[in-house]
Amino acid sequence: MRIRGAVLDHHDRPRPFASSRPIGVYDLELDEPGPTEVLVRIEAAGVCHSDLSVVDGNRVRPLPMLLGHEAAGIVAAVGDEVDDLAVGDRVVMSFLPRCERCAACARGGQLPCTEGTRANTAGELLHHPGRLSRDGERVRHHLGVSGFATHAVIDQASVVPVGRDVPPEVAALLGCAVLTGGGAVLNVADPAPEDDLMVVGLGGVGMAALLTAAAIGVRRLVAVDRLPAKLTAARELGATETYTPEQLAAQGIQARYVIECAGHPAAFETAFLATAAGGTTVTVGLPAPSATVTLSPLTLTAQARTVVGSYLGSAVPARDIPRYEQMWRAGRLPVEKLISARIGLDDLNEAMDQLADGAAVRQVIVFDPPTEAR
Repeated sequence: MRIRGAVLDHHDRPRPFASSRPIGVYDLELDEPGPTEVLVRIEAAGVCHSDLSVVDGNRVRPLPMLLGHEAAGIVAAVGDEVDDLAVGDRVVMSFLPRCERCAACARGGQLPCTEGTRANTAGELLHHPGRLSRDGERVRHHLGVSGFATHAVIDQASVVPVGRDVPPEVAALLGCAVLTGGGAVLNVADPAPEDDLMVVGLGGVGMAALLTAAAIGVRRLVAVDRLPAKLTAARELGATETYTPEQLAAQGIQARYVIECAGHPAAFETAFLATAAGGTTVTVGLPAPSATVTLSPLTLTAQARTVVGSYLGSAVPARDIPRYEQMWRAGRLPVEKLISARIGLDDLNEAMDQLADGAAVRQVIVFDPPTEAR
């Protein structure tokens, strides 16, 4: 079938991307779903730093690639072997499919699936090289989703159904921002209400971590970012204290659990220094592969400190997305407050500039149903 989607052809274009235009919107060919795959009409897709990291070259991926990994939509067709999804279901996309057979999948979310990681790196689907092309040329899938398009073919392992009462924009954010930030809180830090927790870096993932910590009643909730506007927004989402990194260091503020969500060496160092004795630093940000930091091992030993990495919030999407769905439905997790702008496909280059500048929390592409290719 013919679809319309946003394709990255270059990852060496300079900023501003609004001028260099590395992303173009094209008519594409999308094959029918295979036996274990589903065809989804995309309703909403969030713009995330994992998209930006491909655009700016921090994560080198095979090109051309149809971007987008945080999305939600309606199932339009299912493969012959799909028996747990039906046409008309609203589904959330998860960017890390799980084969449920490898040793990593047996670790309850602690490690990424080996086969899913291989497929994502190659720009493929979990069980197929790909279903996308443009004028006969192969187009790669982004993290098994490629949600910046009117439609997507996705392996069933990459989707989780939600109720039709969950708005598409909320459903989309459950698949990455909330899974990652919320999972760092619930699956890794696991604070008690009397504990204190700090979030360093207030993008979509950081704000989702903050929102989740507030939802479970953490008594002292500290938010850290270099932008005053982000600190103002954090207070509205439940932060009890807010600081810039400079203010944090000058006042010696610390917390038992500190979650780093910026994906920058300086942010990690800030988070590590702000972790109290006996505490845990959880890092979910994805810095450039060449990034390094300097830490004192003595601090870990003498202060009984822990540093933990968490990919996708150490989540098992089929287990965790329903939990966040119920928290949203109960009014405890107002995910819609994370949305900073609603945009169209043609706005993506400008959206990447906004993201790189730290000026956005979550920009969401919204498709008016039914959206068909031109």
